[in-house]
Amino acid sequence: MDRPTPRRFHATTDVESELLDAVRRAREGDWHGAHEIVQRHEGDARADWIHAVLHRIEGDSGNAEYWYRRCASVASRAASPQAELALIAEVLSASTTRPAADARGTAP
Repeated sequence: MDRPTPRRFHATTDVESELLDAVRRAREGDWHGAHEIVQRHEGDARADWIHAVLHRIEGDSGNAEYWYRRCASVASRAASPQAELALIAEVLSASTTRPAADARGTAP
């Protein structure tokens, strides 16, 4: 008889922790520190989303649009960069507490 896999919660991954740090830095005005972090995670849609907002803050709309296209599956542009950073922080925080998939690959 197959036993169901117990439900557990994902621990915060190193990437998620770093991306949350990038959001925190951006919200506190440390554009360069945030930018360094997201550059290390280029290709992760969440990092690319933060990257887009950073270039939006910088005033480089062409570069921001490039990064928005790269993360189209996750991005939701808010009225202000600060509101968007708050939304990204919520998304990242939610992903660290979602139930893990069981052995069949389905979430509880």
